[in-house]
Amino acid sequence: MDFKEELKKYQTLVEEELKKYLRKENCPEKTLNESMEYSLMAGGKRLRPILTIATYKLFKKDIEKCMPYAVAMEMVHNFSLIHDDLPGIDNDDFRHGKPTNHKMFNEATAILAGDGLLNNSYIVISEDIKNTNNKEDLDKKIQVFNEFSIAIDRMIAGEYVDTEFEGKEISSEYLEYTHKNKTGAFLKLSVRMGAILAGSDEEALGKLTDYADKIGLAFQIKDDILSVEGDEKITGKPVGNDEKRGKCTYVSKYGLETAKKMLDEKTKEAVNLLEDFGEEAEFLRELAIYIKNRNK
Repeated sequence: MDFKEELKKYQTLVEEELKKYLRKENCPEKTLNESMEYSLMAGGKRLRPILTIATYKLFKKDIEKCMPYAVAMEMVHNFSLIHDDLPGIDNDDFRHGKPTNHKMFNEATAILAGDGLLNNSYIVISEDIKNTNNKEDLDKKIQVFNEFSIAIDRMIAGEYVDTEFEGKEISSEYLEYTHKNKTGAFLKLSVRMGAILAGSDEEALGKLTDYADKIGLAFQIKDDILSVEGDEKITGKPVGNDEKRGKCTYVSKYGLETAKKMLDEKTKEAVNLLEDFGEEAEFLRELAIYIKNRNK
């Protein structure tokens, strides 16, 4: 398997699916819709929807059945990015190498665009649930919808803690709590959604959940490392912002070299958890390594 080629196929699939949900009508809130589209279609790794689709494919091949949930994941992710960039939170001017939403439009529009993407994610999932006739499928989708809602709650909680303790020394436990919720909750949900929708048994779901926990932590550690030694031209956002804002990160807490060792350990643990899934999980293994080695 050529991982880069496979990743590109997934990204293209997600991009094409997202286009189906753009609002192009001429209406009084046309600028708001353009603001939502601006962030939703700005690029990025599309990691969360890809995780949902790739995990679903471990068990079933009819991936069109999980696409509404993959789309909803990307909508919520972009809601979080728009709000994360706002002046009252991280006050960032660039995202994916482009002006952040509030810089491209204005702060009020950006806030409402984030709100709109969050609400649209619920619409997408609830519409799919409404059109489900099979009782077994309906039960799975209701479980997923519940976990989806809880993960958003946890993401917001993690964002609050991250903001509240900015400039303060925090314990290792609080650091882990912040990122387990802010970053990890949605990566874990992405994997669990795909597995649950495809009818995974509890043993497999448990291993995949552990895998997701590991890559969620690895993703955050890598983000913290890139904030120190990344290339702004590649990352698309300023390097060193975390240090300027006094954020407690895995690098500031443990040092750069220890953070890199932690990243290696979590990646190896994630890969090992997929051993029982055989060749079918090769993409997910490579994805864990991609998260470790990414440069943006």
